Amino acid sequence: MKELSQDGRASDVSVGERINLSSSAVARRRKLMEEAGIIGGYNVSVNLAALGFSGVVFVAVELNSQAENVLNEFEQAVVQCPSMSYCGFVSGDTDFIIMIHVTSFNDYDKIYRQELSILPHVSKIRSSFVMREVARRTNPPTIFQKR
Repeated sequence: MKELSQDGRASDVSVGERINLSSSAVARRRKLMEEAGIIGGYNVSVNLAALGFSGVVFVAVELNSQAENVLNEFEQAVVQCPSMSYCGFVSGDTDFIIMIHVTSFNDYDKIYRQELSILPHVSKIRSSFVMREVARRTNPPTIFQKR
């Protein structure tokens, strides 16, 4: 799995050569991991900065209630926001964290006014702008380390 996580397009033959297995054994293991949901798909890594999205904004959203219907209505609405890259229901002082990639402060202002401010049941929105990316991992940091 470590080899595939580094290069999802690697052939069974090349993976097998790197981990000393036959290509048919690699193919069987890959298929088993796909069927078990361990491998959820194969994606391309898009360089958003190269597309003009030079900023990242984390948006903390507090709702006016945590009733199930309120949570469901908010979740259904936020999924429809075209600018949202990620949204998670979180513990603590905030109910949801949203990640948005933007081209500028003006771009975020437009997203705030046209998407975030109209979400249902919102009582407070706090935005944090990423000043500099320090690190990024595509896999959990310890998944391939022996304990």
